[in-house]
Amino acid sequence: MVRANTRAMGFLSRKTKEREPITIGEPHPIVEELKRMEEAVPEAPAEPPPAPEPEPVAAEEPKEPVVEESREPVAEQPVDEPERMMARDLITPSMHEAAEEDAEPETPVKHADVIAFANQKGGVAKTTTTLNLAVAFAESGHRVLCVDLDPQGNLTMSQGIDPDKVEKSLYDVLVNDMPLREIIQHREIDIAVASIDLAGAEIAMSTKIGRERSLEKALKEVSADYDFVCIDTPPSLGLLTINALTAATKVIVPVQCEYLSMRGLVQLQNTLKMIQENLNPDVRIEGILPTMLDSRTVHAKEAVEILEENFGDLVFQSRIKKAIKFAEAPVKGASVLKYDSGSSAANYYRELAKEVLANGSS
Repeated sequence: MVRANTRAMGFLSRKTKEREPITIGEPHPIVEELKRMEEAVPEAPAEPPPAPEPEPVAAEEPKEPVVEESREPVAEQPVDEPERMMARDLITPSMHEAAEEDAEPETPVKHADVIAFANQKGGVAKTTTTLNLAVAFAESGHRVLCVDLDPQGNLTMSQGIDPDKVEKSLYDVLVNDMPLREIIQHREIDIAVASIDLAGAEIAMSTKIGRERSLEKALKEVSADYDFVCIDTPPSLGLLTINALTAATKVIVPVQCEYLSMRGLVQLQNTLKMIQENLNPDVRIEGILPTMLDSRTVHAKEAVEILEENFGDLVFQSRIKKAIKFAEAPVKGASVLKYDSGSSAANYYRELAKEVLANGSS
């Protein structure tokens, strides 16, 4: 044990042996190497030298800073730009320009005065008045078309045409949109004929869009060919009569000089007011015509006085008195003006025609 310790101590003693002093005169090889490295690397300057100022180029003139000006918030001047075009102009841009350049002032086309003869009371001489007033207009040199809108076809029959034998009638015009020219027949005046089929027209038109304007649409095709269109209506205020009032500009109301006949005027006025508000604001009552007047009875005179008190100037000055000629003329398929031109019955309607024409010109 003593030996082991001695060896250990001896080992330690050998480590702590004094080292030989290093002579300072001889430089250490590491120091010399560091010096050579320092000499090889140049010393960094204390402050970086100032960058040389760029010399001004005198030869080149300063260019306008185009890009920089656009970035500055300078107020933009308004530029005249073409108007924005609509889609229809992009599709056909030259169509509308050509139409404006080539447009010429259109000459006004005269359209016919459309007169409806209406009264929901039957037997008041609507058909007689429609036909004979139309023939009186024709005698004055006017072009006249009669339209038989009554399913009974009395106006058609009064011109010698059998309603049961016509192949095309107003039914086809109103329901199937047939052109009106195809059903017009030429007699004393031109007449758009009726047939018994017209009785089913209101049901057939019930699902049709714009059914109230079917007759108005049909008349537009021939309106420029006539001066007057006279429409005979059925004794009701149904769809056929509404078609007539919608197409008409004037309404003449034949009234028999009896109490029950005059009572229907109030209902007709109410219907006409609804037509004006919803379908035809231009329609108006041209006049109320006393018909089948028997001047020998006090009742007839009183009826005329009641009409004048309630409707004033709307009552025509003309009076259609009872005459047997009115019953005889349809048998011959003619108007009373043709059947007996010199009769007082014919003169009644000539006077009425003058009054209507005078009212229209005033």
